[in-house]
Amino acid sequence: MNKFILSIFFLIFCLNSGQAQTEFGVKGGVNITFFKVDEINFGEYPDTEIGFYGGFFADFEIDANLHVQPELLYIGISDFQFLNAPVYLKYDVNNDFHVLIGPSLNYFFDFFSNKFKVRADLSLAYDLSSNLDLHMKYTLGFEELSPNVLFLGVGYRL
Repeated sequence: MNKFILSIFFLIFCLNSGQAQTEFGVKGGVNITFFKVDEINFGEYPDTEIGFYGGFFADFEIDANLHVQPELLYIGISDFQFLNAPVYLKYDVNNDFHVLIGPSLNYFFDFFSNKFKVRADLSLAYDLSSNLDLHMKYTLGFEELSPNVLFLGVGYRL
């Protein structure tokens, strides 16, 4: 896990080198987790659980409408917790509306024997002010026992 966290900080450091515009912030909210029951039947009525998340993000401007936004989030769902580290390519549709897409690296503290999983994220964000945003993201698990998660929350740029 230490290598995982060090890799995230190394990525942030590398992206920050030579960048003109960098912002940092915190975010948090609620998540709704949809568990797949088995590989054949994804279920019309999948089991769901509600949890929470919170963490930090950095926003590195690449071009006028393009950014890289890595995040490090702690997620708690019922009896298990994990770290979620998405690395987004962020596109500014306009000054207030953003689309983010990218891989999501996850380390599960107490979830099966394979503790590391890679998933895909799609996120939308809307700026309420220069410092405050509302965001929604959907995380898609590729494996049978990797849940899909819907996140709803707020972010605050420091």
